[in-house]
Amino acid sequence: MTATLALYQTDLFRPTYRPWKGERWELLLAPMLICKGYWSEAMMVTDMAGLIRHDEQTSRTWMSMTPMEIESQEIGCRFAAGHTVVMGLGMGWAAANAALRPEVTRVTVVELDPEVIAVNATMDVFGQLPPEAAAKVTVIQGNALAHRPDEPADTLMADIWQPLYGDDRLEQVRRMRDNTGATRVYYWGQEMDIAQRARHLSLPLDAASVARIMADMGLPLIGPAEVANYPNLIERAARNWLRPDWTQPGYAVG
Repeated sequence: MTATLALYQTDLFRPTYRPWKGERWELLLAPMLICKGYWSEAMMVTDMAGLIRHDEQTSRTWMSMTPMEIESQEIGCRFAAGHTVVMGLGMGWAAANAALRPEVTRVTVVELDPEVIAVNATMDVFGQLPPEAAAKVTVIQGNALAHRPDEPADTLMADIWQPLYGDDRLEQVRRMRDNTGATRVYYWGQEMDIAQRARHLSLPLDAASVARIMADMGLPLIGPAEVANYPNLIERAARNWLRPDWTQPGYAVG
């Protein structure tokens, strides 16, 4: 018996990257990998770019164009609207896809590290967009936890963390939302937070439970109103990525 491994495909824009090395960051290309998505099963990926951070004693992939990275941000990209503030530039693809949305009028990207800004400029990530989309994008060097835009955000997209989930993430997103005035929020790993809370409360991951948990989180999260099978996607992502032993200290039901 044989099986055919599917090649990962998406209709989202994927910039063209090339190898690059700076003082602390490096961009590498892998010709072929097999990896699982955020909520998809394992699949084959070709010409996969990854952004590597080199610290004094460690090197780790900070962001990549794997199915996991694409699927874990695509809901925010697809449903961004109005003035969209993107916290964390990464490889620029999420901000680029937001700019391609006709509903998005402006994209403000806040990135702390000047070398990350430099690698995106060297790759001309936003220059690969149609001119009308590229014109929407402004990149600012700044602290995502302190930045206040010159006009309130309609959409906040936040991805400043490594790894996928952590104990203080929700409070940091609340802080960014307060600073930006965003009316809608999507942050990297929010499905892990929802799934962990459902586990804590012994709730099924259905529409009613997700609505209850999101109300308790106190954020206007993009998700169930936009994606009909959102609870199912949360369950599949948690099955792929949520550690069974992870708990959030001090979590209480409101």
